[in-house]
Amino acid sequence: MKNVVIANDHGAIELKDRVVKHLVSLGYTVNDLGVKMDEAADYPDKAVEACNEYLNGQYEFGIVCCGTGIGISIAANKVPGIRCALVHNNYTAEMAKNHNNANFLSFGGRIDYADSIEDMLNTFINTDFGGDRHQRRINKIMDVDKLK
Repeated sequence: MKNVVIANDHGAIELKDRVVKHLVSLGYTVNDLGVKMDEAADYPDKAVEACNEYLNGQYEFGIVCCGTGIGISIAANKVPGIRCALVHNNYTAEMAKNHNNANFLSFGGRIDYADSIEDMLNTFINTDFGGDRHQRRINKIMDVDKLK
């Protein structure tokens, strides 16, 4: 399954286009639910839309983008079943998969990253989940959803 869902608000149009282009070059099919032109959109709405689509199945992972990546990742993490990692470099992209088995990544369109978005995506995609003690911790994270 090489399908990815992506959504963005108006603060990350160029970044989202760059991510889509890179994923397509890697052979992914991308379901783009994001803003295409400079039209205002509320990032919580885009996060929920992408997360609900992901939860319908058939996606390897999802990506959400806003100006900083912060707000949209917070909104995504409110959706039960979602583990969205706001990554900043190759190391955090690796740990998002290896330790947290994140099913969503978040990026900011107004952020200057030390590592390229493409490199961070490649790192995430090429990293395996570590399992074992990390699975125990993920189970505890997912149990928080049950407290609602």
